[in-house]
Amino acid sequence: MSAPSDNMTMAAAPRSRPLLLRHLPYFIAAAILVALAATMRFDGYILNVLMQATTFAIAVFGLSVVLGLCGQINLAQAAFFGFGAYAVGIGTTDLHLSYWLCLVAGCVMALGAGAFLGMSTLRLGGHYLAMVTISFQQIVTLVMINAIGLTHGPDGVSNIGRPDLFQTGQGYLAFCVAVLAIVGYGVWHLPDTRLGRAMRAVRDNELAAGVSGIDVFRTKVYAFALCAALGGLAGGLFAGGFAYVSPDQFSFAESIVFLTMSLLGGVASPIGSAIGTGLLILIPEWLRFLKSIPGLYLAIYGLFVILIIRYMPDGIWGFIGAALDRWRSRIKAPAAVAPLLLKPATIGGDIVLEVKGLSKYFGGLKAVDGVDIQVKRGGVHALIGPNGSGKTTTLNVLSGLYKATSGKVLLDGTDITTMPPHQRTAAGLGRTFQNIRLFRSMTALENVEIGAERPGNTLIGQGGPAALTERAMEALTFVGLGSRANELISSFSYGHQRLIEIARALAANPTLLLLDEPAAGLNSTEKLELHELLKRIAAQGLTILIIDHDMTLVSEAAQHITVLNFGRRIADGESMAVLRHPDVVSAYLGSE
Repeated sequence: MSAPSDNMTMAAAPRSRPLLLRHLPYFIAAAILVALAATMRFDGYILNVLMQATTFAIAVFGLSVVLGLCGQINLAQAAFFGFGAYAVGIGTTDLHLSYWLCLVAGCVMALGAGAFLGMSTLRLGGHYLAMVTISFQQIVTLVMINAIGLTHGPDGVSNIGRPDLFQTGQGYLAFCVAVLAIVGYGVWHLPDTRLGRAMRAVRDNELAAGVSGIDVFRTKVYAFALCAALGGLAGGLFAGGFAYVSPDQFSFAESIVFLTMSLLGGVASPIGSAIGTGLLILIPEWLRFLKSIPGLYLAIYGLFVILIIRYMPDGIWGFIGAALDRWRSRIKAPAAVAPLLLKPATIGGDIVLEVKGLSKYFGGLKAVDGVDIQVKRGGVHALIGPNGSGKTTTLNVLSGLYKATSGKVLLDGTDITTMPPHQRTAAGLGRTFQNIRLFRSMTALENVEIGAERPGNTLIGQGGPAALTERAMEALTFVGLGSRANELISSFSYGHQRLIEIARALAANPTLLLLDEPAAGLNSTEKLELHELLKRIAAQGLTILIIDHDMTLVSEAAQHITVLNFGRRIADGESMAVLRHPDVVSAYLGSE
Protein backbone atom coordinates (compact mmCIF):
# COMPACT_ATOMS: atom_id res chain seq x y z
CA MET A 1 0.00 0.00 0.00
CA SER A 2 1.19 3.48 -0.69
CA ALA A 3 2.54 5.49 2.21
CA PRO A 4 -0.14 7.37 4.16
CA SER A 5 -0.28 11.09 3.74
CA ASP A 6 0.07 13.46 6.69
CA ASN A 7 -3.68 14.01 6.63
CA MET A 8 -4.34 10.30 6.73
CA THR A 9 -1.89 9.82 9.56
CA MET A 10 -3.74 12.47 11.54
CA ALA A 11 -7.07 10.83 10.78
CA ALA A 12 -5.91 7.41 11.92
CA ALA A 13 -4.04 8.58 14.99
CA PRO A 14 -6.96 8.56 17.45
CA ARG A 15 -7.61 4.89 16.71
CA SER A 16 -4.01 3.96 17.46
CA ARG A 17 -4.05 5.33 21.00
CA PRO A 18 -4.27 2.71 23.76
CA LEU A 19 -7.84 1.81 24.65
CA LEU A 20 -7.26 2.60 28.32
CA LEU A 21 -6.28 6.21 27.56
CA ARG A 22 -9.05 6.78 25.04
CA HIS A 23 -11.73 5.48 27.38
CA LEU A 24 -10.30 6.52 30.71
CA PRO A 25 -13.37 8.66 31.57
CA TYR A 26 -15.60 5.60 31.19
CA PHE A 27 -13.44 3.52 33.52
CA ILE A 28 -13.36 6.35 36.08
CA ALA A 29 -17.16 6.68 35.97
CA ALA A 30 -17.57 2.91 36.29
CA ALA A 31 -15.21 2.83 39.29
CA ILE A 32 -17.22 5.60 40.96
CA LEU A 33 -20.47 3.69 40.44
CA VAL A 34 -18.97 0.49 41.85
CA ALA A 35 -17.66 2.41 44.87
CA LEU A 36 -21.07 4.01 45.46
CA ALA A 37 -22.80 0.62 45.21
CA ALA A 38 -20.35 -0.81 47.74
CA THR A 39 -20.47 2.04 50.26
CA MET A 40 -23.95 3.57 50.13
CA ARG A 41 -26.43 2.00 52.52
CA PHE A 42 -29.74 0.91 51.01
CA ASP A 43 -32.67 -0.78 52.70
CA GLY A 44 -33.54 -4.27 51.53
CA TYR A 45 -36.27 -3.16 49.14
CA ILE A 46 -34.13 -0.58 47.31
CA LEU A 47 -31.27 -3.07 47.21
CA ASN A 48 -33.51 -5.62 45.47
CA VAL A 49 -34.74 -3.05 42.93
CA LEU A 50 -31.16 -2.08 42.07
CA MET A 51 -30.13 -5.74 41.87
CA GLN A 52 -32.97 -6.48 39.49
CA ALA A 53 -32.20 -3.45 37.32
CA THR A 54 -28.50 -4.34 37.11
CA THR A 55 -28.98 -8.00 36.20
CA PHE A 56 -31.86 -7.33 33.80
CA ALA A 57 -29.76 -4.70 32.01
CA ILE A 58 -27.08 -7.29 31.22
CA ALA A 59 -29.71 -9.58 29.68
CA VAL A 60 -31.08 -6.67 27.65
CA PHE A 61 -27.54 -5.93 26.43
CA GLY A 62 -27.79 -9.28 24.67
CA LEU A 63 -30.79 -8.02 22.72
CA SER A 64 -28.74 -4.97 21.73
CA VAL A 65 -26.40 -7.40 20.00
CA VAL A 66 -28.82 -9.75 18.27
CA LEU A 67 -31.64 -7.29 17.49
CA GLY A 68 -29.94 -3.90 17.53
CA LEU A 69 -26.71 -4.84 15.75
CA CYS A 70 -27.70 -7.88 13.69
CA GLY A 71 -31.42 -7.29 13.16
CA GLN A 72 -32.54 -10.77 14.29
CA ILE A 73 -35.53 -11.26 16.59
CA ASN A 74 -35.11 -13.22 19.82
CA LEU A 75 -38.19 -13.85 21.96
CA ALA A 76 -36.51 -16.45 24.16
CA GLN A 77 -34.09 -14.31 26.17
CA ALA A 78 -35.84 -15.27 29.42
CA ALA A 79 -35.06 -18.93 28.64
CA PHE A 80 -31.34 -18.18 28.37
CA PHE A 81 -31.66 -16.06 31.50
CA GLY A 82 -33.12 -19.15 33.16
CA PHE A 83 -30.24 -21.38 32.03
CA GLY A 84 -27.79 -19.19 33.91
CA ALA A 85 -30.02 -18.84 36.96
CA TYR A 86 -30.69 -22.56 37.33
CA ALA A 87 -27.06 -23.45 36.70
CA VAL A 88 -26.04 -21.29 39.66
CA GLY A 89 -29.04 -22.33 41.74
CA ILE A 90 -28.76 -26.09 41.27
CA GLY A 91 -24.96 -26.05 41.20
CA THR A 92 -24.50 -24.22 44.49
CA THR A 93 -27.35 -25.92 46.41
CA ASP A 94 -27.73 -29.49 45.15
CA LEU A 95 -24.22 -30.10 43.81
CA HIS A 96 -22.33 -27.84 46.26
CA LEU A 97 -20.09 -26.51 43.51
CA SER A 98 -18.19 -23.23 43.41
CA TYR A 99 -20.29 -20.22 42.50
CA TRP A 100 -17.75 -19.19 39.88
CA LEU A 101 -17.80 -22.60 38.22
CA CYS A 102 -21.60 -22.55 38.18
CA LEU A 103 -21.68 -19.05 36.71
CA VAL A 104 -19.32 -20.06 33.90
CA ALA A 105 -21.29 -23.27 33.32
CA GLY A 106 -24.51 -21.27 33.02
CA CYS A 107 -22.96 -18.95 30.44
CA VAL A 108 -21.62 -21.90 28.44
CA MET A 109 -24.97 -23.70 28.57
CA ALA A 110 -26.81 -20.59 27.39
CA LEU A 111 -24.23 -19.96 24.66
CA GLY A 112 -24.49 -23.54 23.42
CA ALA A 113 -28.29 -23.44 23.44
CA GLY A 114 -28.28 -20.10 21.64
CA ALA A 115 -25.83 -21.32 18.99
CA PHE A 116 -27.86 -24.51 18.46
CA LEU A 117 -31.13 -22.60 18.19
CA GLY A 118 -29.48 -20.12 15.83
CA MET A 119 -27.95 -22.76 13.54
CA SER A 120 -31.26 -24.60 13.29
CA THR A 121 -33.55 -21.61 12.74
CA LEU A 122 -31.71 -18.49 11.51
CA ARG A 123 -32.11 -19.43 7.85
CA LEU A 124 -35.83 -18.83 8.36
CA GLY A 125 -35.80 -15.20 9.45
CA GLY A 126 -38.70 -12.82 9.97
CA HIS A 127 -41.88 -13.99 11.71
CA TYR A 128 -40.84 -17.64 11.33
CA LEU A 129 -37.81 -16.98 13.52
CA ALA A 130 -40.03 -15.23 16.07
CA MET A 131 -42.37 -18.25 16.18
CA VAL A 132 -39.50 -20.67 16.70
CA THR A 133 -37.98 -18.65 19.53
CA ILE A 134 -41.38 -18.41 21.22
CA SER A 135 -41.75 -22.19 20.96
CA PHE A 136 -38.28 -22.69 22.41
CA GLN A 137 -39.13 -20.35 25.29
CA GLN A 138 -42.33 -22.27 26.06
CA ILE A 139 -40.54 -25.63 25.96
CA VAL A 140 -37.86 -24.43 28.39
CA THR A 141 -40.52 -23.08 30.77
CA LEU A 142 -42.41 -26.40 30.70
CA VAL A 143 -39.21 -28.31 31.44
CA MET A 144 -38.49 -26.03 34.41
CA ILE A 145 -41.97 -26.69 35.80
CA ASN A 146 -42.19 -30.44 35.18
CA ALA A 147 -38.61 -31.71 35.60
CA ILE A 148 -39.07 -31.74 39.38
CA GLY A 149 -36.13 -34.03 40.04
CA LEU A 150 -33.78 -31.58 38.36
CA THR A 151 -35.31 -28.12 38.76
CA HIS A 152 -37.43 -28.65 41.92
CA GLY A 153 -40.49 -27.87 39.83
CA PRO A 154 -42.86 -24.99 40.72
CA ASP A 155 -41.32 -24.74 44.22
CA GLY A 156 -38.09 -23.43 42.70
CA VAL A 157 -34.59 -23.44 44.17
CA SER A 158 -33.83 -21.58 47.38
CA ASN A 159 -30.77 -20.85 49.53
CA ILE A 160 -28.62 -20.20 46.47
CA GLY A 161 -25.02 -19.47 47.34
CA ARG A 162 -22.87 -16.45 46.62
CA PRO A 163 -19.08 -16.13 46.21
CA ASP A 164 -17.16 -15.79 49.49
CA LEU A 165 -15.90 -12.33 48.50
CA PHE A 166 -19.41 -10.92 48.09
CA GLN A 167 -21.56 -12.47 50.77
CA THR A 168 -23.26 -9.23 51.77
CA GLY A 169 -26.00 -7.75 49.63
CA GLN A 170 -24.09 -4.48 49.34
CA GLY A 171 -20.91 -6.19 48.20
CA TYR A 172 -22.75 -8.42 45.74
CA LEU A 173 -24.50 -5.39 44.21
CA ALA A 174 -21.11 -3.72 43.71
CA PHE A 175 -19.89 -6.89 41.98
CA CYS A 176 -22.95 -6.90 39.68
CA VAL A 177 -22.42 -3.21 38.83
CA ALA A 178 -18.79 -3.97 37.94
CA VAL A 179 -19.90 -6.80 35.63
CA LEU A 180 -22.52 -4.48 34.11
CA ALA A 181 -19.83 -1.87 33.39
CA ILE A 182 -17.48 -4.41 31.78
CA VAL A 183 -20.20 -5.99 29.64
CA GLY A 184 -21.58 -2.58 28.68
CA TYR A 185 -18.11 -1.47 27.59
CA GLY A 186 -17.73 -4.54 25.40
CA VAL A 187 -21.16 -4.21 23.79
CA TRP A 188 -20.67 -0.46 23.26
CA HIS A 189 -17.46 -1.03 21.29
CA LEU A 190 -18.59 -4.19 19.50
CA PRO A 191 -19.89 -2.19 16.47
CA ASP A 192 -16.34 -0.93 15.84
CA THR A 193 -14.91 -4.45 15.60
CA ARG A 194 -14.85 -6.61 12.49
CA LEU A 195 -17.62 -8.83 13.89
CA GLY A 196 -19.69 -5.80 14.85
CA ARG A 197 -19.38 -4.25 11.40
CA ALA A 198 -20.40 -7.57 9.88
CA MET A 199 -23.49 -7.68 12.13
CA ARG A 200 -24.47 -4.14 11.13
CA ALA A 201 -24.02 -4.96 7.47
CA VAL A 202 -26.20 -8.08 7.80
CA ARG A 203 -28.87 -6.02 9.56
CA ASP A 204 -28.91 -3.34 6.83
CA ASN A 205 -28.65 -5.51 3.73
CA GLU A 206 -27.92 -9.23 3.71
CA LEU A 207 -27.29 -9.44 -0.05
CA ALA A 208 -24.76 -6.62 0.02
CA ALA A 209 -23.11 -8.11 3.11
CA GLY A 210 -22.68 -11.45 1.38
CA VAL A 211 -21.08 -10.02 -1.75
CA SER A 212 -18.81 -7.89 0.48
CA GLY A 213 -17.24 -11.06 1.86
CA ILE A 214 -19.32 -11.54 5.03
CA ASP A 215 -20.53 -15.02 5.98
CA VAL A 216 -24.11 -13.94 6.70
CA PHE A 217 -25.30 -17.14 8.37
CA ARG A 218 -22.25 -17.46 10.62
CA THR A 219 -22.54 -13.81 11.65
CA LYS A 220 -26.17 -14.35 12.65
CA VAL A 221 -25.24 -17.42 14.70
CA TYR A 222 -22.46 -15.51 16.47
CA ALA A 223 -24.91 -12.73 17.34
CA PHE A 224 -27.51 -15.17 18.62
CA ALA A 225 -24.95 -17.11 20.69
CA LEU A 226 -23.51 -13.92 22.20
CA CYS A 227 -27.00 -12.70 23.09
CA ALA A 228 -27.75 -16.02 24.80
CA ALA A 229 -24.44 -15.99 26.69
CA LEU A 230 -25.20 -12.53 28.09
CA GLY A 231 -28.64 -13.78 29.09
CA GLY A 232 -27.03 -16.71 30.91
CA LEU A 233 -24.56 -14.41 32.67
CA ALA A 234 -27.39 -12.13 33.80
CA GLY A 235 -29.41 -15.09 35.04
CA GLY A 236 -26.49 -16.40 37.08
CA LEU A 237 -25.99 -13.01 38.72
CA PHE A 238 -29.75 -12.74 39.35
CA ALA A 239 -29.83 -16.11 41.12
CA GLY A 240 -26.96 -15.15 43.41
CA GLY A 241 -28.53 -11.78 44.15
CA PHE A 242 -31.97 -13.04 45.17
CA ALA A 243 -30.94 -16.52 46.46
CA TYR A 244 -34.13 -17.98 44.97
CA VAL A 245 -35.37 -18.85 41.48
CA SER A 246 -38.61 -20.39 40.21
CA PRO A 247 -40.02 -21.13 36.72
CA ASP A 248 -42.44 -18.19 36.69
CA GLN A 249 -39.45 -15.81 36.68
CA PHE A 250 -38.33 -17.11 33.26
CA SER A 251 -41.59 -17.29 31.32
CA PHE A 252 -42.46 -15.89 27.90
CA ALA A 253 -43.87 -12.80 29.63
CA GLU A 254 -40.38 -12.02 30.92
CA SER A 255 -38.97 -12.30 27.39
CA ILE A 256 -41.51 -9.68 26.31
CA VAL A 257 -40.41 -7.49 29.22
CA PHE A 258 -36.77 -7.76 28.09
CA LEU A 259 -37.77 -6.88 24.52
CA THR A 260 -39.84 -3.91 25.68
CA MET A 261 -36.94 -2.63 27.78
CA SER A 262 -34.69 -2.83 24.74
CA LEU A 263 -37.11 -1.08 22.39
CA LEU A 264 -38.02 1.58 24.90
CA GLY A 265 -34.48 2.79 25.52
CA GLY A 266 -33.08 2.16 22.04
CA VAL A 267 -32.24 -1.31 20.81
CA ALA A 268 -29.11 -0.29 18.92
CA SER A 269 -27.10 0.78 21.97
CA PRO A 270 -26.29 -0.60 25.43
CA ILE A 271 -26.93 2.89 26.79
CA GLY A 272 -30.45 2.66 25.42
CA SER A 273 -30.83 -0.82 26.90
CA ALA A 274 -29.77 0.48 30.31
CA ILE A 275 -32.18 3.43 30.04
CA GLY A 276 -35.08 1.19 29.01
CA THR A 277 -34.36 -1.30 31.79
CA GLY A 278 -34.18 1.42 34.40
CA LEU A 279 -37.42 3.03 33.24
CA LEU A 280 -39.46 -0.16 33.13
CA ILE A 281 -38.29 -1.10 36.60
CA LEU A 282 -38.44 2.36 38.14
CA ILE A 283 -41.68 3.72 36.60
CA PRO A 284 -43.83 1.24 38.58
CA GLU A 285 -41.98 2.31 41.73
CA TRP A 286 -42.59 5.98 40.98
CA LEU A 287 -46.31 5.24 40.49
CA ARG A 288 -46.75 3.17 43.63
CA PHE A 289 -48.80 5.95 45.26
CA LEU A 290 -51.48 5.38 42.56
CA LYS A 291 -51.96 1.68 43.25
CA SER A 292 -54.76 2.50 45.66
CA ILE A 293 -56.85 3.65 42.66
CA PRO A 294 -57.83 0.53 40.65
CA GLY A 295 -56.60 0.62 37.05
CA LEU A 296 -55.06 4.10 37.12
CA TYR A 297 -51.55 2.80 37.80
CA LEU A 298 -51.57 0.47 34.79
CA ALA A 299 -53.17 3.10 32.55
CA ILE A 300 -50.47 5.70 33.27
CA TYR A 301 -47.73 3.09 33.04
CA GLY A 302 -48.99 1.96 29.62
CA LEU A 303 -49.40 5.55 28.46
CA PHE A 304 -45.74 6.29 29.24
CA VAL A 305 -44.62 3.34 27.13
CA ILE A 306 -46.97 4.16 24.23
CA LEU A 307 -45.92 7.82 24.08
CA ILE A 308 -42.22 6.97 24.05
CA ILE A 309 -42.58 4.34 21.33
CA ARG A 310 -44.93 6.59 19.30
CA TYR A 311 -42.76 9.70 19.30
CA MET A 312 -39.36 8.02 19.64
CA PRO A 313 -39.59 4.94 17.37
CA ASP A 314 -35.87 4.28 17.76
CA GLY A 315 -36.09 4.56 21.54
CA ILE A 316 -34.94 7.29 23.87
CA TRP A 317 -31.26 6.86 23.16
CA GLY A 318 -31.97 6.38 19.46
CA PHE A 319 -33.60 9.81 19.44
CA ILE A 320 -30.58 11.35 21.19
CA GLY A 321 -28.13 9.39 19.04
CA ALA A 322 -29.75 10.62 15.80
CA ALA A 323 -29.20 14.20 16.91
CA LEU A 324 -25.57 13.42 17.73
CA ASP A 325 -25.09 11.73 14.34
CA ARG A 326 -26.40 14.80 12.54
CA TRP A 327 -23.92 16.91 14.46
CA ARG A 328 -21.02 14.54 13.78
CA SER A 329 -21.85 14.38 10.07
CA ARG A 330 -20.96 18.06 9.79
CA ILE A 331 -17.39 17.30 10.81
CA LYS A 332 -15.51 16.87 7.56
CA ALA A 333 -13.01 14.06 7.28
CA PRO A 334 -9.59 15.08 5.95
CA ALA A 335 -9.20 14.24 2.29
CA ALA A 336 -6.62 11.56 1.56
CA VAL A 337 -4.04 12.44 -1.06
CA ALA A 338 -2.58 8.94 -1.32
CA PRO A 339 -3.69 7.36 -4.62
CA LEU A 340 -5.82 4.24 -4.61
CA LEU A 341 -3.65 1.22 -5.28
CA LEU A 342 -5.13 -1.81 -7.06
CA LYS A 343 -3.13 -5.02 -7.31
CA PRO A 344 -5.49 -7.64 -8.76
CA ALA A 345 -4.30 -11.23 -8.47
CA THR A 346 -2.88 -12.80 -11.64
CA ILE A 347 -3.05 -16.54 -11.20
CA GLY A 348 -5.19 -17.81 -14.04
CA GLY A 349 -3.35 -16.44 -17.08
CA ASP A 350 -4.88 -14.10 -19.66
CA ILE A 351 -8.48 -15.17 -18.91
CA VAL A 352 -9.73 -13.86 -15.57
CA LEU A 353 -13.28 -15.25 -15.86
CA GLU A 354 -14.31 -18.31 -17.82
CA VAL A 355 -17.96 -19.35 -17.96
CA LYS A 356 -18.76 -22.70 -19.58
CA GLY A 357 -22.29 -23.80 -20.44
CA LEU A 358 -23.86 -21.74 -17.68
CA SER A 359 -27.60 -22.31 -17.20
CA LYS A 360 -30.17 -21.15 -14.69
CA TYR A 361 -33.73 -22.47 -14.89
CA PHE A 362 -36.70 -21.32 -12.83
CA GLY A 363 -39.03 -24.23 -13.36
CA GLY A 364 -39.80 -24.23 -17.08
CA LEU A 365 -38.31 -20.74 -17.60
CA LYS A 366 -34.77 -20.88 -18.98
CA ALA A 367 -33.47 -17.51 -17.78
CA VAL A 368 -29.89 -18.43 -18.75
CA ASP A 369 -29.38 -21.29 -21.19
CA GLY A 370 -25.91 -22.67 -21.91
CA VAL A 371 -23.97 -19.39 -21.95
CA ASP A 372 -20.21 -19.30 -22.56
CA ILE A 373 -18.21 -16.19 -21.67
CA GLN A 374 -14.48 -15.47 -21.52
CA VAL A 375 -13.37 -12.21 -19.91
CA LYS A 376 -9.78 -11.19 -20.67
CA ARG A 377 -7.64 -9.73 -17.93
CA GLY A 378 -7.20 -5.98 -17.63
CA GLY A 379 -10.01 -4.79 -19.86
CA VAL A 380 -13.67 -3.79 -19.76
CA HIS A 381 -16.05 -6.50 -20.97
CA ALA A 382 -19.73 -5.63 -21.47
CA LEU A 383 -22.66 -8.03 -21.16
CA ILE A 384 -25.66 -6.55 -22.95
CA GLY A 385 -29.05 -7.53 -24.28
CA PRO A 386 -32.67 -6.38 -24.32
CA ASN A 387 -34.84 -6.49 -21.19
CA GLY A 388 -35.46 -10.05 -20.03
CA SER A 389 -32.42 -11.43 -21.86
CA GLY A 390 -30.87 -12.91 -18.68
CA LYS A 391 -28.10 -10.40 -17.97
CA THR A 392 -28.78 -9.74 -14.29
CA THR A 393 -29.60 -13.41 -13.71
CA THR A 394 -26.19 -14.25 -15.14
CA LEU A 395 -24.54 -11.79 -12.76
CA ASN A 396 -26.50 -13.22 -9.84
CA VAL A 397 -25.29 -16.71 -10.72
CA LEU A 398 -21.70 -15.48 -11.12
CA SER A 399 -21.77 -13.81 -7.69
CA GLY A 400 -23.44 -16.78 -5.97
CA LEU A 401 -26.84 -15.22 -5.24
CA TYR A 402 -28.41 -17.89 -7.47
CA LYS A 403 -27.24 -21.46 -7.72
CA ALA A 404 -26.41 -22.52 -11.28
CA THR A 405 -28.60 -25.24 -12.76
CA SER A 406 -25.61 -26.43 -14.79
CA GLY A 407 -22.28 -25.20 -16.10
CA LYS A 408 -19.01 -24.09 -14.59
CA VAL A 409 -17.56 -20.75 -13.46
CA LEU A 410 -13.79 -20.26 -13.15
CA LEU A 411 -12.41 -17.10 -11.54
CA ASP A 412 -8.70 -16.61 -12.08
CA GLY A 413 -8.33 -20.36 -12.53
CA THR A 414 -10.35 -21.27 -9.41
CA ASP A 415 -13.64 -23.14 -9.73
CA ILE A 416 -16.18 -21.02 -7.81
CA THR A 417 -19.32 -22.65 -9.23
CA THR A 418 -20.58 -24.00 -5.91
CA MET A 419 -19.15 -21.34 -3.57
CA PRO A 420 -21.49 -19.10 -1.53
CA PRO A 421 -21.24 -15.33 -2.13
CA HIS A 422 -18.80 -14.55 0.70
CA GLN A 423 -16.35 -17.20 -0.50
CA ARG A 424 -16.49 -15.87 -4.06
CA THR A 425 -15.72 -12.41 -2.68
CA ALA A 426 -12.75 -13.85 -0.80
CA ALA A 427 -11.62 -15.42 -4.08
CA GLY A 428 -11.51 -11.95 -5.67
CA LEU A 429 -15.00 -11.19 -7.00
CA GLY A 430 -16.41 -7.70 -6.40
CA ARG A 431 -19.87 -6.49 -7.28
CA THR A 432 -22.29 -3.56 -7.34
CA PHE A 433 -26.06 -3.79 -7.80
CA GLN A 434 -28.56 -2.27 -10.22
CA ASN A 435 -30.67 -1.22 -7.21
CA ILE A 436 -28.11 0.35 -4.89
CA ARG A 437 -27.47 -1.76 -1.80
CA LEU A 438 -25.66 0.26 0.84
CA PHE A 439 -25.69 -0.07 4.62
CA ARG A 440 -27.91 2.91 5.31
CA SER A 441 -27.38 3.20 9.06
CA MET A 442 -23.64 3.71 8.48
CA THR A 443 -21.47 6.53 7.18
CA ALA A 444 -19.83 6.43 3.77
CA LEU A 445 -16.50 5.56 5.41
CA GLU A 446 -18.01 2.67 7.39
CA ASN A 447 -19.63 1.30 4.23
CA VAL A 448 -16.33 1.24 2.40
CA GLU A 449 -14.51 -0.23 5.40
CA ILE A 450 -16.82 -3.25 5.14
CA GLY A 451 -15.56 -3.79 1.60
CA ALA A 452 -11.92 -3.26 2.56
CA GLU A 453 -12.21 -6.05 5.15
CA ARG A 454 -12.61 -8.65 2.42
CA PRO A 455 -10.81 -11.87 3.42
CA GLY A 456 -7.72 -12.17 1.29
CA ASN A 457 -7.28 -8.43 0.73
CA THR A 458 -3.48 -8.32 0.80
CA LEU A 459 -3.47 -4.52 0.72
CA ILE A 460 -4.87 -4.51 4.28
CA GLY A 461 -3.10 -7.55 5.74
CA GLN A 462 -2.41 -7.14 9.45
CA GLY A 463 -2.42 -3.34 9.34
CA GLY A 464 -5.25 -3.04 11.86
CA PRO A 465 -7.91 -0.31 12.12
CA ALA A 466 -5.59 2.46 10.88
CA ALA A 467 -4.80 0.59 7.65
CA LEU A 468 -8.48 -0.24 7.19
CA THR A 469 -9.51 3.40 7.54
CA GLU A 470 -6.72 4.53 5.23
CA ARG A 471 -7.74 2.05 2.55
CA ALA A 472 -11.39 3.12 2.77
CA MET A 473 -10.44 6.80 2.59
CA GLU A 474 -8.29 6.17 -0.48
CA ALA A 475 -11.21 4.47 -2.23
CA LEU A 476 -13.63 7.27 -1.34
CA THR A 477 -11.16 9.90 -2.49
CA PHE A 478 -10.63 7.97 -5.73
CA VAL A 479 -14.34 8.36 -6.54
CA GLY A 480 -14.33 11.99 -5.38
CA LEU A 481 -16.11 11.69 -2.01
CA GLY A 482 -13.24 11.65 0.47
CA SER A 483 -14.27 14.96 2.02
CA ARG A 484 -17.70 13.54 2.92
CA ALA A 485 -16.53 10.29 4.46
CA ASN A 486 -18.20 10.84 7.84
CA GLU A 487 -21.64 11.66 6.44
CA LEU A 488 -24.53 9.21 6.70
CA ILE A 489 -25.66 7.53 3.50
CA SER A 490 -29.03 9.30 3.64
CA SER A 491 -27.32 12.65 3.02
CA PHE A 492 -25.93 11.61 -0.39
CA SER A 493 -27.64 11.96 -3.76
CA TYR A 494 -28.48 8.89 -5.80
CA GLY A 495 -25.47 9.37 -8.05
CA HIS A 496 -23.08 9.74 -5.12
CA GLN A 497 -24.53 6.63 -3.48
CA ARG A 498 -23.66 4.78 -6.68
CA LEU A 499 -20.07 6.01 -6.35
CA ILE A 500 -19.90 4.88 -2.71
CA GLU A 501 -21.02 1.40 -3.75
CA ILE A 502 -18.26 1.32 -6.38
CA ALA A 503 -15.74 2.58 -3.79
CA ARG A 504 -16.77 -0.23 -1.44
CA ALA A 505 -16.06 -2.77 -4.15
CA LEU A 506 -12.74 -1.15 -5.10
CA ALA A 507 -11.50 -1.04 -1.49
CA ALA A 508 -11.60 -4.85 -1.49
CA ASN A 509 -8.98 -4.94 -4.30
CA PRO A 510 -10.97 -7.48 -6.35
CA THR A 511 -9.63 -9.50 -9.25
CA LEU A 512 -12.86 -8.99 -11.21
CA LEU A 513 -15.42 -6.22 -10.70
CA LEU A 514 -19.03 -6.86 -11.73
CA LEU A 515 -20.99 -3.66 -12.38
CA ASP A 516 -24.75 -4.16 -12.73
CA GLU A 517 -26.13 -1.15 -14.65
CA PRO A 518 -24.00 1.48 -12.90
CA ALA A 519 -25.40 4.25 -15.13
CA ALA A 520 -29.04 3.50 -14.21
CA GLY A 521 -30.70 6.59 -12.77
CA LEU A 522 -27.77 8.91 -13.51
CA ASN A 523 -28.06 12.17 -15.44
CA SER A 524 -25.86 12.98 -18.43
CA THR A 525 -23.19 14.73 -16.34
CA GLU A 526 -23.01 11.85 -13.88
CA LYS A 527 -22.72 9.38 -16.76
CA LEU A 528 -19.72 11.27 -18.12
CA GLU A 529 -18.12 11.20 -14.67
CA LEU A 530 -18.83 7.47 -14.44
CA HIS A 531 -17.18 6.93 -17.82
CA GLU A 532 -14.05 8.75 -16.66
CA LEU A 533 -14.06 6.71 -13.44
CA LEU A 534 -14.22 3.45 -15.41
CA LYS A 535 -11.25 4.60 -17.48
CA ARG A 536 -9.22 5.31 -14.33
CA ILE A 537 -10.16 1.93 -12.84
CA ALA A 538 -9.23 0.06 -16.01
CA ALA A 539 -5.95 2.00 -16.23
CA GLN A 540 -4.86 0.30 -12.99
CA GLY A 541 -5.32 -3.12 -14.53
CA LEU A 542 -8.59 -4.12 -12.85
CA THR A 543 -10.85 -6.28 -15.01
CA ILE A 544 -14.46 -5.11 -15.29
CA LEU A 545 -17.56 -6.97 -16.45
CA ILE A 546 -20.32 -4.40 -16.93
CA ILE A 547 -24.03 -4.62 -17.69
CA ASP A 548 -25.72 -1.47 -18.94
CA HIS A 549 -28.40 -0.29 -21.36
CA ASP A 550 -26.54 2.92 -22.22
CA MET A 551 -25.01 1.98 -25.56
CA THR A 552 -22.89 5.12 -25.66
CA LEU A 553 -21.25 4.20 -22.37
CA VAL A 554 -20.85 0.57 -23.43
CA SER A 555 -19.37 1.37 -26.84
CA GLU A 556 -16.88 3.88 -25.41
CA ALA A 557 -15.85 1.97 -22.28
CA ALA A 558 -15.87 -1.69 -23.35
CA GLN A 559 -13.34 -3.35 -25.62
CA HIS A 560 -15.27 -6.63 -25.80
CA ILE A 561 -19.02 -7.28 -25.78
CA THR A 562 -21.14 -10.39 -25.21
CA VAL A 563 -24.82 -10.16 -26.19
CA LEU A 564 -27.62 -12.26 -24.69
CA ASN A 565 -31.18 -12.71 -25.91
CA PHE A 566 -33.75 -15.00 -24.30
CA GLY A 567 -31.00 -16.44 -22.11
CA ARG A 568 -28.72 -17.44 -24.99
CA ARG A 569 -25.56 -15.87 -26.34
CA ILE A 570 -26.17 -14.42 -29.81
CA ALA A 571 -22.93 -12.49 -30.36
CA ASP A 572 -19.47 -12.11 -28.84
CA GLY A 573 -16.42 -10.17 -29.92
CA GLU A 574 -14.85 -6.74 -30.45
CA SER A 575 -17.24 -3.93 -29.45
CA MET A 576 -18.00 -2.15 -32.72
CA ALA A 577 -18.26 -5.37 -34.71
CA VAL A 578 -20.74 -6.83 -32.23
CA LEU A 579 -22.90 -3.68 -32.15
CA ARG A 580 -23.20 -3.90 -35.98
CA HIS A 581 -24.04 -7.62 -35.90
CA PRO A 582 -27.42 -8.26 -37.64
CA ASP A 583 -28.68 -10.47 -34.77
CA VAL A 584 -27.84 -7.79 -32.23
CA VAL A 585 -29.55 -5.07 -34.28
CA SER A 586 -32.58 -7.32 -34.66
CA ALA A 587 -32.70 -8.10 -30.92
CA TYR A 588 -32.70 -4.41 -30.02
CA LEU A 589 -34.67 -2.87 -32.89
CA GLY A 590 -36.65 -5.81 -34.27
CA SER A 591 -36.80 -6.88 -37.92
CA GLU A 592 -39.32 -6.48 -40.71
